[in-house]
Amino acid sequence: MTQWEYQVAPIPLHNEALMLNNFGQDGWELVAIHTNAQGGLVAFLKRPKAA
Repeated sequence: MTQWEYQVAPIPLHNEALMLNNFGQDGWELVAIHTNAQGGLVAFLKRPKAA
């Protein structure tokens, strides 16, 4: 069974695609994105855990 590691990261509103593409290059997959109470974006990401 695949084991996962997770990351929660704030996403700057001026450069969302660049930030998410950088996470993707590091093997992170976007699971969800939410707006926090202050109006900013928070990304929830996962990737397979290294063996």
